[in-house]
Amino acid sequence: MTSAPDGSCRDTLGRIGLPEPVSSLAGRDWDAVVVGAGHNGLACAAYLARAGKRVLVLEARESVGGACTLEETWPGYRVSPCAYLAGLLHPLVIEELDFARYGYRWTPAEAGMFVPFEDGSSVQLWEDDDRCREEIGRLSPRDVKGFEAMYAPMRRIREALRPPGEDDIWIGRAPTRDQIEERLKGDREAIGLLFEWSMVEYVERYLEDERLRMALTGQGVIGTNASPYEPGTASVHVFHSTGTMAGMPGMWGYVRGGMGMVSFILCDIARDSGAVVAAGVPVARILPGEGVELEGGELVRAKAVVSNADPRVTLRLLGDAADGAWKDRVESVPHTGATVKINVALAELPDFTSRPGTDEDHHRGQVNIPLTARQWHEFHAMAADGRLPPRLWEELYFHTAHDPSVAPAGRHTMSIFAQFVPYAFSEGDWDSRREEVGRLALSSLGRFCSNIPDVVLHMDVMGPPDIEKKVGLTGGHIFQGEILPAYMWDRRLEPRTPMPGVYLCGACTHPGGSVIAINGRNAAMEVLGMYGDQ
Repeated sequence: MTSAPDGSCRDTLGRIGLPEPVSSLAGRDWDAVVVGAGHNGLACAAYLARAGKRVLVLEARESVGGACTLEETWPGYRVSPCAYLAGLLHPLVIEELDFARYGYRWTPAEAGMFVPFEDGSSVQLWEDDDRCREEIGRLSPRDVKGFEAMYAPMRRIREALRPPGEDDIWIGRAPTRDQIEERLKGDREAIGLLFEWSMVEYVERYLEDERLRMALTGQGVIGTNASPYEPGTASVHVFHSTGTMAGMPGMWGYVRGGMGMVSFILCDIARDSGAVVAAGVPVARILPGEGVELEGGELVRAKAVVSNADPRVTLRLLGDAADGAWKDRVESVPHTGATVKINVALAELPDFTSRPGTDEDHHRGQVNIPLTARQWHEFHAMAADGRLPPRLWEELYFHTAHDPSVAPAGRHTMSIFAQFVPYAFSEGDWDSRREEVGRLALSSLGRFCSNIPDVVLHMDVMGPPDIEKKVGLTGGHIFQGEILPAYMWDRRLEPRTPMPGVYLCGACTHPGGSVIAINGRNAAMEVLGMYGDQ
């Protein structure tokens, strides 16, 4: 096994610049141009290049990675601005592209999820079944069996739909509901969980203790703009629980060096395979059957154009060349985000009053700051109306608890993923209220800690418009559009569009959003099919 080459994308935090003048790139013949160097676009480019295709990746920003990148937000701190954990990154991509050769390392968050409650109690939902059962028995003995029953259909779904190997339903073209139900062999409990139940209905079916229900309700709305009372929200929890990392079903964890390393590794693999990746080169138009026109007016010719951009951005780049029915379909998908991502530098990790200490097991998993069922309903309505709720639901991740390399010695990072916030405020705007949102996030957490906000050194707040501006996700929706059942499976946009030679490879395609990379592989197989190579 040979080592990766020097001067890698990993060494420069994704700032790769231009490999040659734009005029030179425009003067060459390409089989495929990939618009956008997010992780799926880079995965697509890697597969196409490995198949012998001449591939050019064009990224408008000065660094690659899209929503899965790294920045030195403050001196000595390497922060993943948007992405946070890896739990759905596809094992086939990791294996086929030989991530290990490029230094990929992943640490499981075996501590699971820690949730503190207003009454001073707390629960640690370990990934280990025995330890989790013990914790639940201490909090609510009558719910031990209910908790096990709650996750039984989840396991059956994973086993039926996502077995190891090529039968994984995430690989290739999206299945219909009938095909999915056929795989589930009429399992009404699993079908209801996957397509019909709200998250509130799901937890209330199996659990009695209101605290335990509160602990899990947020898992049904991660990244969505929906109340957990909305039918289908339970499927969001299924989606996020059916990955397999390092042979461990449902496990999430931390990538050594930060989440952006996934994109940087994919960039290095693509370039080593023969693809050319150019940053700081915005595309002005997609010309079906011809290629793309750059903002400088240069024409880059290619038979295939693969857009890693948000579908609304792709629609804008196509202009009048967009198929009318396809345009209507793109515009029918809700895309307004309701999440805020807050990156924080800390002098020490949060000290939770229910389980004191600043270097504990719960710091090595994720932490949930819960809401009551009534608060979920009220706060979603408030945000939809342009108002800031009095509290936020939050998930916290402490990368430095696993990997101290991303911060100065003795310092820590905290990633806060929170809901619900307005895309547009009814009074004021994000520029005038961003600091207020940050204070709200810290106060929502500080109710359960003895040292927050005192140990906060730096904080960076990104609301939906900031996410939209920074990484090009229209509406600030982190999944390029909703992931409720009405917009999943064969309801997601296909990689192959009606426009000749135009493809999609981003989160808008099957199987959906998150750092997965199989979307890029699926798109590459479609492009190779056009060339008769697949």
